[in-house]
Amino acid sequence: MSAQTAKAIFLKEYPNGMPQPDQFELRDIDAPSPGAGEMLCRTVWMSVDPYMRGRMRPDIVSYIPPFSLDAPLEGGAVSQVVESNVDGFAPGDYIVDFLGGWKSHYLSKGERTQKVDPNMAPLSAYLGVLGMPGMTAWAGVTQILEPKEGETIFVSGAAGAVGSVVCQLGKAKGCRVIASAGSPEKCDWLVKEAGVDVALNYKDYKNAGELTKALSEAAPKGIDCYFENVGGMHLEAALNCIAFGGRMALCGMISVYNNNEPEPGPPNLTNMIGRGVMARGFIVSEYIDKAMEFAMEVAPLLAAGKVKFQESKYDGIDKAPEAFIGLFKGENFGKAVVRVGPDTA
Repeated sequence: MSAQTAKAIFLKEYPNGMPQPDQFELRDIDAPSPGAGEMLCRTVWMSVDPYMRGRMRPDIVSYIPPFSLDAPLEGGAVSQVVESNVDGFAPGDYIVDFLGGWKSHYLSKGERTQKVDPNMAPLSAYLGVLGMPGMTAWAGVTQILEPKEGETIFVSGAAGAVGSVVCQLGKAKGCRVIASAGSPEKCDWLVKEAGVDVALNYKDYKNAGELTKALSEAAPKGIDCYFENVGGMHLEAALNCIAFGGRMALCGMISVYNNNEPEPGPPNLTNMIGRGVMARGFIVSEYIDKAMEFAMEVAPLLAAGKVKFQESKYDGIDKAPEAFIGLFKGENFGKAVVRVGPDTA
């Protein structure tokens, strides 16, 4: 392999507000060569995820270090092993790890790396419904919300990679599911394919008051569980409609990720006191020890057609910045994935 065949995307500067295409740069890099205890991997599919925006803020302390301007970006990927000096991994194996995104080839020591079966599901599904987003949804539902049959769940960002799985897990547990998404097409899919009871197009509502009215009409007895992906008026409306003893799983608040100034919190937080509401923020790595439980519950549902998924596919590593920026413009439907290389070498 020559240096020209290895490519990677670098961040040229840290975004101020909405990321822009010219803040990313595709460069040729030296082809890596595996040493002892390393393996050379070829990226097949890479993931773009909202959490990556937080890694583009060097001034904010978070659970994961910020990206460097001097190294390729990194993220989740499905890759194929090309050369291996790591026990348990052989050339031709397909793997998922958190290093391969944004580059065509990279070195891995096999840490936090999982083999995947290309015959069980499309390779890209291991970045979505069977990957980190799917497990995020499962953890929030089963470990935090713990919905009971007959309860009502409200899901913001419901047509996304996480939200769509939350909706379907809720239905599998016998719950009434109210979903919010940003287009008629997404709402239609949520009702007809994901099986939600009500899908609200949040772009039809000008403010939290209007969304609250629609939500209260869809759930006249209140919502028992809220899975938070968006923030803003969704959180305010959910707090207006939360039932006594309600639970909230705080997964993300994508509406504020590009703000340059902190956004004021919702004015109705006091509803949590009188209604005895539990709100728990979480990240998926907290539940990594339960990965097998997740796979044993979701994989059979996927195989049986009881969990369906959508993908927005981009072709070519040069499209990764476009796919990433699309997360914040509502352009992607389901999981956004980028094909970096062919499925087979």
